Amino acid sequence: MNGLTPPLRSAPPERTRFRLQGRSVALDRRVHAARGDLADLSLAGTLFSAHYARAVALTCVAPGTPLLAAASPTAEAVSELVRGEIFHALDVTTDWAWGFCGHDGYVGYIRRDALDAEEQPTHRITALTAPLFSAPDIKSTIADYWPLGAIFAGDMDGAFAACAEGFVHMRHIEPIDAPVSDWVAVAEDHLGKPYVWGGRGHRGIDCSGLVQVALGRAGLSVPRDTDLQCEGIGTPIDSDAKLERGDLIFFPGHVGIMTDGSTLLHANAHWMAVVKEPLADVVARLAADHPTPIIARRRVSL
Repeated sequence: MNGLTPPLRSAPPERTRFRLQGRSVALDRRVHAARGDLADLSLAGTLFSAHYARAVALTCVAPGTPLLAAASPTAEAVSELVRGEIFHALDVTTDWAWGFCGHDGYVGYIRRDALDAEEQPTHRITALTAPLFSAPDIKSTIADYWPLGAIFAGDMDGAFAACAEGFVHMRHIEPIDAPVSDWVAVAEDHLGKPYVWGGRGHRGIDCSGLVQVALGRAGLSVPRDTDLQCEGIGTPIDSDAKLERGDLIFFPGHVGIMTDGSTLLHANAHWMAVVKEPLADVVARLAADHPTPIIARRRVSL
């Protein structure tokens, strides 16, 4: 596990019995951790379950790992964690952990060997891809590569930050609390990255992942999926209002970011990459299949 101590092999979190008073309610299982045999303790009193569990916070120690819809390597990837992000585990087996992501509450399964004990990060990767050196020397063996946005706990050792897995050059990092003045520029850093369904930046990224990662870097926690983002980010913009940098444009099942009054930045399956292109071109491309290509325009205030 990249030189770390062996993964924590604790028993599953304590399960708690609870008697529900009143009627159980239907919740969005994407963001409410409940399955047939187990639910997050925070849902007790709202949702009936045979058992409840208290979440245990673990850190993603892989460069990136998919959040899967089921405990199978062939299951659909619904999201992704990158190095340093937190996963709240409710049930842990030898191979899998089931629970929810710390940054947005999204529910799914993570491979157990991608998780370890919680840590307090000190630095963030700012390079598109940062080599992890085996020694504080640029000529040393490269042990791994960490993606843009990965976070870790490290101490400065000359021109390097020393961490449990190795050494990262100072030119590729910034302090975890470094401010962001332009969240759209954070999104632009991903230009050219491959489009990957469920990705959030490890080896690819999708449209809503790009929005979430960029706004998250600016301190705004937003939902994972486009429908939830359309309901929960910013305020509506009139259809005849002039668009500005940072405005979000929502299409059926898709979202993009305006970099100026006419240019859209988005991770998309047409180009299979993060690109900039005229908004008018995107609308024209979608018009054949969607009578109303743009379903919402929203403005973000930070």
